[in-house]
Amino acid sequence: MKENVGNTDMAIRIIVGIVLLAFAVIEPAANWWGWIGLIPLVTGIFRRCPAYYLIGTDTCGTAKQG
Repeated sequence: MKENVGNTDMAIRIIVGIVLLAFAVIEPAANWWGWIGLIPLVTGIFRRCPAYYLIGTDTCGTAKQG
């Protein structure tokens, strides 16, 4: 699996993931929403998004043209 998450996309995913995880710690009643933050955090850190493979998207600019 090659990288398909670009720099801006990666930064947004990591920030959103951290915010959601912090929300899970701060607001225990909404705990399960915060754990969803693991998905963008992990995909941002590893720069690989399985959903992007399924739809053929690449935000890091390495996709073949033509």
